[in-house]
Amino acid sequence: MTRELVWTGFISLDGIVDSPGGTAEGHPAGGWVFRTPFDPESFSLKGEELEETTALMFGRRSYEAFASVWPQSEDHAAYRDLPKYVVSTTLDEGALVDGWGEQQILRSVADVAALKKTDGGAIFVHGSAELARNLADAGLVDRYNLLVFPVLLGEGKTVFPRREEEQRLVLRESAGYPNSVLKAVYDVVR
Repeated sequence: MTRELVWTGFISLDGIVDSPGGTAEGHPAGGWVFRTPFDPESFSLKGEELEETTALMFGRRSYEAFASVWPQSEDHAAYRDLPKYVVSTTLDEGALVDGWGEQQILRSVADVAALKKTDGGAIFVHGSAELARNLADAGLVDRYNLLVFPVLLGEGKTVFPRREEEQRLVLRESAGYPNSVLKAVYDVVR
């Protein structure tokens, strides 16, 4: 049995994950999550995920962004002591944040594949679009937990790799909310 690898995040209706929180992240239309009317129920997926998350995984850029906020954030207190894996060929061990639980740098997709074969529960990947595409290309993503926002961005970062062959998904769970956000949880068909 292998550990389940789940990509979770905010995504536009046209599949863009670029800059949901602000323009500083790069997309000219950044901040699209915060321009959607707030409905706490539409974010319930994030709370549900906490119950099954046994470890977190990030690419280097997402790690650096989250590590500057999450260790001190009461909203993310449940993540503090979870093991964290950063997939990077360039991050130095000295750049890891103190006081944020066990942290390990993985240097390759092969390292991620080996981690999946260890004992433990679900590993959740937050943000990290480039990492998600590479893991999907390697057949390592098992599930997508998506909050789909009612916005079309036209271009930007996506977590889905360009494929010559289709990748089938099976809907595990879905819900719609009054603010037009959709929850869509898909298992990857192997």
